Amino acid sequence: MGLPPLASGPHGPDTLRPLLDTVLDALRTGTAARGGPLPAGGPDAVTAKVTKAAGELLPDHGDPDALHTLVTALAEGAADPAHPLCAAHLHGPPLAVATAADLAASALNPSLDSWDQAPAASALEALLTHTLARETGATDALVTTGGTESNHLAVLLARETHGAGLRLLHGANAHHSVPRAAWLTGLPEPVAVPAPAGTLDPAALDEALTQVPGPHLVIATAGTTDAGLIDPLPEIADRCAAHGARLHIDAAYGGGLLFSDRHRHRLAGLEAADTVALDLHKLGWQPIAAGLLTVSDPDDLTALHHHADYLNADDDTDAGLPDLLGRSPRTSRRPDILKIAVTLKTLGRAGLGALVDEVCAHAERFAALVDTHPAFELHAPPTISTVLFRPAHATDTTVAAVRRTLLATGTAVLGRARADDRLWLKATLLNPHTRPGDLAALLTHVENSLEGHTPR
Repeated sequence: MGLPPLASGPHGPDTLRPLLDTVLDALRTGTAARGGPLPAGGPDAVTAKVTKAAGELLPDHGDPDALHTLVTALAEGAADPAHPLCAAHLHGPPLAVATAADLAASALNPSLDSWDQAPAASALEALLTHTLARETGATDALVTTGGTESNHLAVLLARETHGAGLRLLHGANAHHSVPRAAWLTGLPEPVAVPAPAGTLDPAALDEALTQVPGPHLVIATAGTTDAGLIDPLPEIADRCAAHGARLHIDAAYGGGLLFSDRHRHRLAGLEAADTVALDLHKLGWQPIAAGLLTVSDPDDLTALHHHADYLNADDDTDAGLPDLLGRSPRTSRRPDILKIAVTLKTLGRAGLGALVDEVCAHAERFAALVDTHPAFELHAPPTISTVLFRPAHATDTTVAAVRRTLLATGTAVLGRARADDRLWLKATLLNPHTRPGDLAALLTHVENSLEGHTPR
């Protein structure tokens, strides 16, 4: 048996072609076996099937069918974000063109920690980050793995700029990564500002900025995880300016609205932020991971400067080789920018904006179905593409049980969120191919599941 073939090099495309046929066949086979948005049977059933397919994962002698076997098992046991009844999380279905570009990135395997490992990728990254930075009114951007890393990095840059006494203030509606970032960076316990209507209260923020000694970092949210709500960004920016506070906006979800002429106005005030978190594996339809952190003041990035002679020797940098270590706290980095750049160039602003408009319209349609259905209660009209709803007069226990029934049977995938001190079902609509009939079917499945949990 000869050496296994490589994915790149002059013969790489020829060796990949039959393997791609194997993968595509396995995806078809596994998806057909699953038959719905989620495998039926719950965790135990899925684990049993995967265990059986995996067998001995480090056998003495290799299995030539391993690729087909394991991809089939993964597809059969997947939560399929491309299925219209899979609507629980901010985990969207990736575009085919982005996935194809990601294959090229994997085959070429550049690592963006030194120019000699990624000549073209480093040039493309510089072009892409400046392009997307301009969308938020910033000057530069760093590539991250998503909103969580972007939030952590924003807090780190603020701490390095303003010192270890920096006080973090965030809305009670903020993503869980925000207070965790304070812990990871050794900052004092952050201050949670009230968000009584689901969005940060500017008056309460003003009071907190007055009472809490500075310097301050305020973190606002443009697209909450639970309901997709957007904080009043212009008012928050004004309060920050009045108090000399630094502002970071977590727009991991809502940032995609920038592509839409119809919805972009919802992000007014974003340009006032010092840093902004974006996450294009949400409203950007990218394979995970595809995050960015935009930065208004490029001097903030000096905090990331780092020297390792084998990667960015001074004489190499002086000779004109780009220094990439200061672009991330990570060392090895894959070129996630390729799939993003291909998507932006292929679809353009109009194409991406149309996708954003479509999923927002789906949310409006679904909310209307809920609102006019006597068996259900709508929490509020959607701000982006998330709808919170619940069976009317049901207990929280019933709401939770209905959701788990849908999951266990593989019928539908809905999330859960707590608002107004009650538990709600959460539909996060990110599939632009969803049809009105799919939305009606989703509500019907919930109603049918409810019958088994309604006291008689």
